[in-house]
Amino acid sequence: MSLRGRTAIVAGASGGIGSATVRALLARGMNVVLAAPQDALLDAIAAEIAPFGTRTLTVPTDITSRRDVDLAVARTLVAFGRVDALVNVAGTSTSPSLADASDADIERVLAVNLLGAARMMHAVIPVMQAQRAGAIVNIGSIAGEAGIMGVYSGSKFGLRGLNDSVRREMRQYGVGVTLIEPGFVATPMNAAMANLPGPEIVADAIVRAIERPRRRVIVPASYRLPVLLVQAFPGLTDLVFGDRRIQALLNRDARAERANVPS
Repeated sequence: MSLRGRTAIVAGASGGIGSATVRALLARGMNVVLAAPQDALLDAIAAEIAPFGTRTLTVPTDITSRRDVDLAVARTLVAFGRVDALVNVAGTSTSPSLADASDADIERVLAVNLLGAARMMHAVIPVMQAQRAGAIVNIGSIAGEAGIMGVYSGSKFGLRGLNDSVRREMRQYGVGVTLIEPGFVATPMNAAMANLPGPEIVADAIVRAIERPRRRVIVPASYRLPVLLVQAFPGLTDLVFGDRRIQALLNRDARAERANVPS
């Protein structure tokens, strides 16, 4: 797909990967619709891209609300007449331990990471079917390949299955559906980790996936071998990540943060 003059909706446009994606798509000449909750982060990225004028549209959107999702797509069609790309970036996490998560945590993670992405796809699919063209890019995680992050892994495993199903369903319409699975990158979700690649590495992969859809992309490339080993040797993965010390390390930061939050 040639990107100049095309239109993309970025769900989760105000986050680290989302804002990097907005910048990358605008740089390639696309019209970009920013769909994200109304907050200071959305205000900041909207102000930053204001010089692009009518090539951008900001639509405050809670992707857990079907009304908001449908409104975002409708406003995109009014402004630009078509939807050439949907990028599902929005995501949230909780403690790696399911036992540590509250019921509200479980519901929130599934509502955003899996159901939100499903709703966004469900809303744009009729448009892309009518166009007989388009690209959908879902942002999964390597945690969707290795079950080590509690309900977060569960949501990303679910997104991986949904992505495969929709890709096969939409092939007859000329619509590409790509799953991008990042490892750890420098975003607020990984604020406690140092020396990580920036979110631009994911944004660049998103641009390439819109231009030339693929089944799955793992970024950074250094994660490809570990993912292959996890798939090839599930018993070894059980031994390593079932170790008490590894589990304590995985949950250390989340438990320390929770301990410092006033009750």
